[in-house]
Amino acid sequence: MNEGDRVTPIFPKWTNQIPTMVAVGAPIALVSVVLFIWYFFSPKWTDVGYTPKQPVAFSHQLHAGQMGMDCRYCHSTVERAAFAAIPPTETCMGCHSMVQAKSPRLQLVRESYQSGKPIEWVKVHMLPEHAHFNHSIHVSSGVNCASCHGRIDQMKVVGQTQPLSMGWCLDCHRNPTPNLVPKDQVTNLAYDPAKEGYVPEKDPHRQRGVNPPQHCSGCHY
Repeated sequence: MNEGDRVTPIFPKWTNQIPTMVAVGAPIALVSVVLFIWYFFSPKWTDVGYTPKQPVAFSHQLHAGQMGMDCRYCHSTVERAAFAAIPPTETCMGCHSMVQAKSPRLQLVRESYQSGKPIEWVKVHMLPEHAHFNHSIHVSSGVNCASCHGRIDQMKVVGQTQPLSMGWCLDCHRNPTPNLVPKDQVTNLAYDPAKEGYVPEKDPHRQRGVNPPQHCSGCHY
């Protein structure tokens, strides 16, 4: 090969910029992926708004709202157990054996009552199995039902209104006061402690202050 001969490059000249583009673009791409997963895979995006169709069109707006039925009438264990029990069919029939007794919308309820087979309600609010939540502790501390479940009394079909994520729970555990109400107002979903000027520390019915755990073993054990 003569000195004057020109060598044709195998790759175009712009490929010399690939290392620089990778060095700049890779961190941007990594951050973008992390932010995308952090937001769109979070309970705030995936769980809030979950409103499954139930086997019977039970309206909380009618029962808890217009009729003013107390949450504890149906969810009878909420004050003494970790779980807020789903009412048995017998609870429904306590009223509907006389009210709307022949309504076609309640056919499944009547069949369940006669057969003894429970209605397969679809669970709305779910936590991972490694997290433990105790309803009785929160209710006895004066946490209003609406703080976690929203205005159930305004919902024809119950849906999830809060993410129920670890970060969301910890925000409340760090500062529980805005979610505390007098213990006789726990199931009054319309009660607003800010508007009512409620101060837990000045409530003579409170035996002790509320100091929820912020360490891992408080919810994971």
